[in-house]
Amino acid sequence: MAGERTEATIRNAGLIREALYNACARNEIAILSTPYLRFETCFLLLEASQFHCHANMELEDAKYGMRSPELSIRFPYGQHFYQGATRLLGLGRALGRQSLMLSIPAILEDGEYRRAYRVTRVGRVPVTFSTRKYELLSGHLVNLSTSGVLVHFSRDYEEGELLVGDTIHLAFGLNDSLRINTRVNIRHVRERLFGAEFRPPLEDELLEDLSRWVFQRREAEIFAQAPGPAAKDEETPEAGLVLVSASAELGERLAALVPAGLPPLRRVAPTLQSVKDLGPSRKALVILHADSAAWEARKRLRTLAEALPAALPRVLIGTGVDPGHLAEMGAEVKASWTYPLQASPGSIFGRLLLGIFRKHFP
Repeated sequence: MAGERTEATIRNAGLIREALYNACARNEIAILSTPYLRFETCFLLLEASQFHCHANMELEDAKYGMRSPELSIRFPYGQHFYQGATRLLGLGRALGRQSLMLSIPAILEDGEYRRAYRVTRVGRVPVTFSTRKYELLSGHLVNLSTSGVLVHFSRDYEEGELLVGDTIHLAFGLNDSLRINTRVNIRHVRERLFGAEFRPPLEDELLEDLSRWVFQRREAEIFAQAPGPAAKDEETPEAGLVLVSASAELGERLAALVPAGLPPLRRVAPTLQSVKDLGPSRKALVILHADSAAWEARKRLRTLAEALPAALPRVLIGTGVDPGHLAEMGAEVKASWTYPLQASPGSIFGRLLLGIFRKHFP
């Protein structure tokens, strides 16, 4: 049972398969993420050497958004939120749905080093509870984890009304389908607050449902705390977005794809002087353009990339270049990402730029 597992890290291949099998059996929620993007999906099917998640995103998102050596998967599992490194093996079908075929992680680590993650943004959730004298009282939820709660009482406690060590009954609802109605053990009482631990611990379907609820809010909090555009500092040059390309038409096309939150795109000619003019103190996300995979074109692109300050992040886009060759060229120029620009690119290109920009210039 998931709730009985206590290890924070799973290295045993059999236990990893067990965790994935149980996640697939209940179509558990999962987050696939790279350093720049995140996708919410769900488990579908475990096979001998891979597992399937629902491909609930555009084909372009799946093909190019997850093509990263740092792809990882996170999912709730009883008291734990496990995460592990994975790799996109391809697209397929499982249980009648389009799927992402992913490699089985070698290690699953607990994404939280505390015993249980505590959600502090719970909204206004009424709580009813009994005292040691069996009086029914009410309060509001302050925070919540899969192991316990913190509750705010609406008035001051009377002497002896609620004491550390008491076992009381507590009930509250988080949504129409998730209601907690169980016994808790009081661990601390302070002013109008009391902290309590579920006793006995939650298990089975109730634990799975609460774990999923907590996991979703944990992910929402992490996403809400992601860095946005930095405030302008008069002493620090403002970060920019620079396209290195001979094509004015491409510059106009990309400028229209730049999402809100990024600076305007500026195009410079693909010459050594133009690249050197960026300066060693310049802060910029550089977009290199490849329009040919011929040897001379690759050599010229490497020369330009080597002239860039080493600290500047760069993305390689290709027009009319085979994706396989473009990936090789991306490795040669140390690009954070490679992207074959389609005739009608989807939203993934702008999201990638924004993610990379915020990662490097928070």
